[in-house]
Amino acid sequence: MQTNPNPRSELNYTTPFELLVAVILSAQCTDKRVNLITPALFEAFPTPEKMAEAEPYELFEYIKSCSYPNNKAIHLQGMAQKLVSNFKSTVPENIDDLQSLPGVGRKTANVIASVIFNAPTIAVDTHVFRVAARIGLVENTKTPLDTEKQLMYYTPTEYIPQMHHWLILHGRYICVARKPKCEECGIKEVCDFYKSTI
Repeated sequence: MQTNPNPRSELNYTTPFELLVAVILSAQCTDKRVNLITPALFEAFPTPEKMAEAEPYELFEYIKSCSYPNNKAIHLQGMAQKLVSNFKSTVPENIDDLQSLPGVGRKTANVIASVIFNAPTIAVDTHVFRVAARIGLVENTKTPLDTEKQLMYYTPTEYIPQMHHWLILHGRYICVARKPKCEECGIKEVCDFYKSTI
């Protein structure tokens, strides 16, 4: 918290719709790659209406360098169509409504709710799942939902919207998967993994 008191998503966006598109594209793909793809995509399809009118093959041409572009093109079209038809082209705030959109699972819904609406949710991706267990913030969790529930229970309410970003950035740059950079870590004194190595 001290070194990064206001953590933010590394995805580039200017509207809730753009963040929703970017988060859908980020599944199994790096934020860096997504940020290379989205400028041209957003220019061509700046609104839910424009994206809803596009055919998946048209969207594919803009996103083909990311992972699973065929599926994501279909999801983007379906998501945009449902935003237009069910939500008056507005990204919904409710987690259940968000999860009703094609291509939006619990993690994506939590990201949108937290980042856009400052809701008390914690999105658990592979970084968060790994880092929370490694540090010792959670115990014996088998699924992302288990991790989410424990993090929600133990995290002070005022820090919940930032928790996902703190953990994901820590996992991306310090507590990396294969060889964590414990010598650079500011929380190693309270980390279960570090204590097990000394």
